[in-house]
Amino acid sequence: QVHLVESGGGLVQAGGSLRLSCTASGRTFSRIGMGWFRQVPGKERDFVATISGSGGSINVAESVRGRFTISRDNGKNTLYLQMRSLKPEDTAVYYCAARRNAFNAVDPADYDSWGQGTQVTVSS
Repeated sequence: QVHLVESGGGLVQAGGSLRLSCTASGRTFSRIGMGWFRQVPGKERDFVATISGSGGSINVAESVRGRFTISRDNGKNTLYLQMRSLKPEDTAVYYCAARRNAFNAVDPADYDSWGQGTQVTVSS
């Protein structure tokens, strides 16, 4: 498994920006497909964005497309989620996740390692 640590969450006003980071260890980072998911209490974990090991393939959920950008720095073993034009409905715990292979995926069941989560709260 991969050990993942998220950071960068916090409280922001609607329209503001945040950048989440996820640092990985335990496996060659460039061979790992990565994803961001989010979850609010009482609901399922929702897909946000995913990126392949090389960074050449990206998929972003329609609800955040055009506002959120996923990227990675394989030299730093770090995954990012740049969030702009935040809305109150973006409030959730955000998780990064790693796959066993280098491909990206939108289903949480396709990921075998998860971070502890970081809270993002957007006030209106």
